[in-house]
Amino acid sequence: MDLLEFYMGVKAIQIDRYSGVLLKGLGAPVVLSLSLLSGPLSAAVSLEDLAEKMDKLEAENRELRKSLNELKTSQVEDRRQHATHQQAVKPAGNSEGANVVNVNNKYSFDVLDPTTKINRKQLLILEQKQNGDLKDDSVTIGGAVTAVVNKQHTDTDSKFGYLMRHPTSSNQVGSNVSEAALHSVQLGITANLGSWMTAYSEILYDPGQSFGRGTLTDLNRNQLQLRQGFVLLGDLNRSPFYLSLGKMATPFGLTDTVNPFTASTVWHAFGGLAYGIKGGYYANGLNIELMGVQGGSQFRGANTSVRGTNVPSKLNNFVIDANYTYDLGGDNDIMAGVSYEKGSAYCHNFPVVHFEGCSMDNPAYDIYSEVNWGDFKFLAEFAKTAHVWPGTFNPTIPQFGAKKVTSWGVGGKYSANLMGTEIDLSADYSSYIAGPDGSPWERQDQTIFGVSSFLTPSVKLFGEYVHVDGYVPLNFISGGNLGPGQTHSVRNADSDVFLIGVNAAF
Repeated sequence: MDLLEFYMGVKAIQIDRYSGVLLKGLGAPVVLSLSLLSGPLSAAVSLEDLAEKMDKLEAENRELRKSLNELKTSQVEDRRQHATHQQAVKPAGNSEGANVVNVNNKYSFDVLDPTTKINRKQLLILEQKQNGDLKDDSVTIGGAVTAVVNKQHTDTDSKFGYLMRHPTSSNQVGSNVSEAALHSVQLGITANLGSWMTAYSEILYDPGQSFGRGTLTDLNRNQLQLRQGFVLLGDLNRSPFYLSLGKMATPFGLTDTVNPFTASTVWHAFGGLAYGIKGGYYANGLNIELMGVQGGSQFRGANTSVRGTNVPSKLNNFVIDANYTYDLGGDNDIMAGVSYEKGSAYCHNFPVVHFEGCSMDNPAYDIYSEVNWGDFKFLAEFAKTAHVWPGTFNPTIPQFGAKKVTSWGVGGKYSANLMGTEIDLSADYSSYIAGPDGSPWERQDQTIFGVSSFLTPSVKLFGEYVHVDGYVPLNFISGGNLGPGQTHSVRNADSDVFLIGVNAAF
């Protein structure tokens, strides 16, 4: 390389807008090095000196670029931190924070739906988080309103066996009744606190099924309640295990229905709601849940004795459930499961008064299955107690002994397309058996034919015809509230219901 080429090559080094700052900081060595370039290149400089100066210049150039890169990185980091600080102090109403509070109509309908996944709302929430419909660090607020119009008839005066409101004389009198009523209002709040933690609560207004005193319009029956509320820990993208703590449905049986509105008799008989802690595992079609349930008489469907009382002062009850879903391809699958609970609600002595203490525990088991095949859906379920229900023996009617409690049901639904409108047609039969053959409290059977259609993914119109064979209220089921040898249960009381309604979620 001759001296001219070397001189032109060095002059080609680009010093950007930070050079002045760097030169001030690096001082004399850099200035001295650069001065070699600006002076004349005389022959007095030997090739050995020039090579040495070239090596020195290259080393200084490397240090210069290193310092320059460090300065650029520092300034980029400063700008990033400044932007983060500015974002943190922005007011809550800023448009960039608009996704913190969300409305998801379809999710609200599903999580508040009282006919499907009744006792598996935790898994529903986890699946919605997994597929991205529920975002981390966000709150989803929704609700649902269900209103109905119906006409009912019974062949036995004031004995209406329909269970979607309490079958007492406070609800209906005579042989023919009708109503246009608000069945329920729900408000649900789902808060995702990061990817692992979720807080869920559901507020419910349901005067028709309230345990309050008086008629449908009595203020005691027109109260709000926290139907469910729990903290859920889980992230299916990272682990198949999850845990929830609070007030929730017990994982006993399926208890779902194909009916658009009316609950299955199996749910009325065994559907549980209790305080407790529930752990679960879900992966590859297998779902296992174990719930420790607070003892005493719980909100519904669970009761274990705490020193002979109904005081829920001990975690001494449990429910375990396991089911497996086999994927048949497409939208087709088959699911089968089994459940067991240590203490069912069927443990009272005579006379039967709900929410009272029990002298014994009465376990129960449940076997169920669900099949989805194209446009068809089928459900089947069978539940039974391990021991007889002591309270079903009335000593003043000794010819009828105590009986184990059994409930079972089968149902099917077909989704049809009529003139471009999706319509679900369903049929369901379920039974509750509590007494020996011939006893007034022997059984109550329910047959339902239903039709429904979704105007939007979260607004469902429905109609049902319901036939109930038998009048067997659980409270004082075998007597005790009337004279000796008498009971208000009537085995052959028949009632019919024609009903239309709407379930709208937002």
